[in-house]
Amino acid sequence: MMNIIQTATNRSRTVLIALLVIIGAGIVSYNTIPKESEPEIDVPFIFVEVFLEGVSPEDAERLLVRPLEQELQAVEGVKEMVSSSGENRATVTLEFEPEADVDKALLDVREKVDQAKAKLPATAEEPQVMQVKFSRFDPMLVMLLGGDVSERTLHALSRALRDEIGGMSGVMEVNVIGTREELLEVIIDPMLLESYNLSPNDVLNFVESNNRLVAAGALQGEQGRFAIKVPGVIQSPEDVLSLPIKVDQGRVVRFRDIASVRRTFKDAEGYARLNGKPAVAIEVVSRGESNMLKTVEDVKAIVMRASKSWPAGISLTYTRDKSYYIKKNISTLMNNVATAVILVFIVLIGILGIQNALLVGIAIPGSFCAAFFMLSVTGMTINMVVLFAMIMAVGMLVDGAIVVTELADRRMAEGIHRRAAYTEAAQRMAWPIIASTGTTLAAFLPLIFWPGFTGKFLQFMPITLMYTLTASLLMALVFVPTMGAIFGRPGVFNEQIRRDLVAAEDGDLFSIGGHTGKYLHFLDKVLDRPWKTLGAITLTLIGLFVAYILFGKGIIMFPDIEPNNASVDIRARGDLSLQEKDQIVRQVEERIYDIDGIDYAYVKTGKTGRGGAPDLIGSVRLNFRSWRTRRTANEILREVTERTKDIGGIQIEARTAMEGMQEGKPINIELSSPNMGALKEAAVRVREALQDIPGVINVEDTSPMP
Repeated sequence: MMNIIQTATNRSRTVLIALLVIIGAGIVSYNTIPKESEPEIDVPFIFVEVFLEGVSPEDAERLLVRPLEQELQAVEGVKEMVSSSGENRATVTLEFEPEADVDKALLDVREKVDQAKAKLPATAEEPQVMQVKFSRFDPMLVMLLGGDVSERTLHALSRALRDEIGGMSGVMEVNVIGTREELLEVIIDPMLLESYNLSPNDVLNFVESNNRLVAAGALQGEQGRFAIKVPGVIQSPEDVLSLPIKVDQGRVVRFRDIASVRRTFKDAEGYARLNGKPAVAIEVVSRGESNMLKTVEDVKAIVMRASKSWPAGISLTYTRDKSYYIKKNISTLMNNVATAVILVFIVLIGILGIQNALLVGIAIPGSFCAAFFMLSVTGMTINMVVLFAMIMAVGMLVDGAIVVTELADRRMAEGIHRRAAYTEAAQRMAWPIIASTGTTLAAFLPLIFWPGFTGKFLQFMPITLMYTLTASLLMALVFVPTMGAIFGRPGVFNEQIRRDLVAAEDGDLFSIGGHTGKYLHFLDKVLDRPWKTLGAITLTLIGLFVAYILFGKGIIMFPDIEPNNASVDIRARGDLSLQEKDQIVRQVEERIYDIDGIDYAYVKTGKTGRGGAPDLIGSVRLNFRSWRTRRTANEILREVTERTKDIGGIQIEARTAMEGMQEGKPINIELSSPNMGALKEAAVRVREALQDIPGVINVEDTSPMP
């Protein structure tokens, strides 16, 4: 280490160039590294879903769930397998250990599902296998198209945006809500069918058998090879009407002679509204480890370019834009980092003077830039945990530089040249600084191996601290001495300071004056009474624990902050049609619109995407105004609950957006029994008991619906 320090101070130009390279690489890395609000972690849950139209929950368990369970139970590393069956569908959720390789587990599950497909009914749809990611349930961008235009126009524009946005590298999927699939409706006149002596079987499969492309091989000759095909794909209503059905007495009977064709839509599966007006919602889900800020900018650029060709009267509203909050949070945290740096500089200037404070202060941006570069190299992102770690590190990363600069300043005041002073100071204090930094790193090292979801979420903090503190060690022992050897000047050194230094070296500590002398006299009195001092320290520690027990507010994982949005889930049981569901949801949303503090109310009815409970008939997403100009979100949601509590037959669950690591509701109770009747009865009793506990809200169970 001594030779490295000596070499660095002797080759100051090379070291300064290296410092500039580190700072430049850090700035570039900060601008290009993906930024996100919370760390994206791999959740070891894999979800398998199979649809079979018309199957009952009991039959779904026998025909769909059991074949899947028989194959999936052989997957290696499964911690728990939970299955559920419902009308038209069956799902199997596999939980793996937090340390499991999710990508390998996903391949193993898909292999087993392929083997189970042979046991599933032939009419069942292709099983869907996907990894559970929080981003799937929390889109990064939600756009709503509306306006005084036809339904077909909105659907065409939304499909065009879906196809273009879905092809972007940073987008996992694009969900369109509020649209219906377009189709051709063929209306056959039974009287005409009978007059031409045609049976329904002659016509039912006629269109499908003619809507295909027939490949007839290829023809080879001296002039080349030509592919031969018989085109028969239907592209317009006229293609259907012109199809010949039969020849009757020398006359060709075509489809238009017995039927009419019109363009229409399938029955709606769900509706979307914005503040009560019909709309089409486009939800964009980000891909993991992508640069969300850049992806959102690219999506908005596509929308802006496409909007130039839209007809007049179309409105576009962004009701959800995570990039805005990410920029806001990162900006706030960076301001906190800058504030911490400024405060450290003020303290340094007050104690060391401007010259030495600037030399010590170079360790702060240098260490941060090195940390940003290492985060980029190791494929990590900048998020709130990383920035919190940097705020923690600001005060620790200047310790070594202060020690070296202070000793070098003293040696220069004694007449030694600045190059020799800084070299000697760095060499003399190298091992104490290494030991000090090493002990700090050792304290954070075990946190890297923190198990479970919490460990995966918070491991960014110890990694960032290790990068930053390791870089501060290089700054203190290499870069700061080199810069001091070039720019260093002795600080204030008067006769009083000289006498104090001589007294300190001779051992006459009580002749030292100033604040140092007062501290030495206090320390002498404390050391003369060791047992009393130890007792006072022990009582102080006990008093702190007692004070926390009496006056503390408890322990929570993440602090409660004022949210920007909330959701109101509407649940109802029974065989409700989509129109009935929509009528119920309208009753709820109409009582919400005039509540003070709500900016937008985005309503989804019916099919609301993945992750919805079987009895979830609709949801209302509320966007609040700025927290500076409104009351708290809890007060708003209490009013929502109060206004809707008299609507019979439904359950209203109003909840704010979860911050930090999302794991669902804080308490889950599982009941199991081979007796289904006893299980239902026990679930009802447990639920009723939980609802009577003060402070408990939003209790729900997964018992079978009537």
